[in-house]
Amino acid sequence: MNWIDRLERKYSRFAIKNLTKYLIIGTAFVFVLSLFNDFRYIASLFTLQPSLVMKGQIWRLITFIFVPFVGNFWVIFVLYIFYTFGTALERYWGSFRFNLYYFIGVVAAIAAAFLGEFWGGRVTSEFLYMSVFLAFAYLNPNFELLLFFIIPVKVKYLAWFDIIFTVLSIIFRPETRIIALLSFTSFIVFFGKEVFEQYLSPNIKKLDRKRRRRKFKVIAASVKTPEIIYTCCICGRTSKEHPDLKFAYCFKCGSDYEYCQEHLTNHEHILRH
Repeated sequence: MNWIDRLERKYSRFAIKNLTKYLIIGTAFVFVLSLFNDFRYIASLFTLQPSLVMKGQIWRLITFIFVPFVGNFWVIFVLYIFYTFGTALERYWGSFRFNLYYFIGVVAAIAAAFLGEFWGGRVTSEFLYMSVFLAFAYLNPNFELLLFFIIPVKVKYLAWFDIIFTVLSIIFRPETRIIALLSFTSFIVFFGKEVFEQYLSPNIKKLDRKRRRRKFKVIAASVKTPEIIYTCCICGRTSKEHPDLKFAYCFKCGSDYEYCQEHLTNHEHILRH
């Protein structure tokens, strides 16, 4: 039983059932408000701004999750996608685990807001939606989504696109670097160990084996094979000084005495005891 199982047994009664539905209703409400007022003004009332939170506007710690990160009617498409993925995850995991996954992301986003304020970064619900999408894509990589309600695309390809987008944001947009990094918190908490053991660890071990093989080859190449030098016990000539000369052992004298071809049959035998 892992730590998530223990938390679920103890706190499952506090889970919000159909969380995805409530998130969509709240976001739709803010979107409708923006239709009758300036969107920037409406968003400014709910977005997470640490300086205003410190002045007492604590509702911003939760209301920012309802602010659409896209304008116009693109929000309808985004909410449709989020509903599809969110409800699927909640059915697969159960309400508690989905709540835990989502709110870990919320806590990470709040931390990112307070850290990112020094760089002028702005926290939206974008990375929360992305974390839910990555979880769904990891569990259902071959699920086909109708992009723009027309083009069928497997979610694993869209997930890679999101990862690349996030990495580029980290590299080229310093103001969103902290936010982008912390957006993977939920995914790492839930799937980090599994991803490491299934994908990264085998590759690391493979690279380590290759490194050790290369090191062994270098060491083996640097080790010289010891040269065997034969010496005639009669005349003292050696195989190194006379490479064309043949040397052998006398079967009567034994293997302790070597002779050149001239003295092999012309010497006084040494009796073995």
